[in-house]
Formats: sequence, structure tokens, C-alpha cells
Amino acid sequence: MNLQFLDKYLESKTGSEAGFPFGPEVKVYKVSGKMFALISIEADPLRINLKCDPMDALILREQFACIIPGYHMNKDHWNTVILDDSIPVDTLKILIDQSYELIIAKLPKSKKKILSQQ
Repeated sequence: MNLQFLDKYLESKTGSEAGFPFGPEVKVYKVSGKMFALISIEADPLRINLKCDPMDALILREQFACIIPGYHMNKDHWNTVILDDSIPVDTLKILIDQSYELIIAKLPKSKKKILSQQ
């Protein structure tokens, strides 16, 4: 798993914008101004924080040793995934998709409409 792959996949999400609001070591991905992913780009291995349904978060942490409570985040709603190649790429994509969709679901109708036109 590398940063180029993650960048490409995260930026492919409709309305996705990347930036460094917390400094050069954490790349943040937002949609309509709301975070859906954060990558610790200087960590080795890379780490990505993703929003998650609280019940699913607990199940994922039991299933995968590389998934831990969200570092510096609300631990009920965020997971940190340590990208040590122990989680299948397809599973990681699903977790990214779910994080994005959780954010989209909470947006006002006006912002959802703008995204649907992009």
C-alpha cells in the first residue's frame, strides 16, 4: 500500500479535496468541508483514519489487528488503519467508501445536490 494509490483513490471521490490543515505530516481529505480521511504520511507504515459506524468500528477492531481506535479522533466514530499489508486492498477500499458515504449522508440537501451535479 502506498501513498500514490491512496491519493488516487481518495481524490476519485466526488467533491474530494485534499489539504494539510494540521501541518505537513497529515494529509486530510474532505468533502463539502467535512473530513472523511486523514493520512499520516510520515508514518511507516502509513496510517489512515477513517470514519466508521460505531458498531462496525468495534467489529473491525476485533477482526483486524491493524485497525485500532482513531488516533487523535473520536474513538467511537473513527478507526486508524495501519497499512502494514495485513488488510486486503478491496477491504480498505470498502472502508474508505463507507467513511465517505457516512459524511455525505450527514450533509444538508443543498450540498448533496451540488455534489450530484459534479
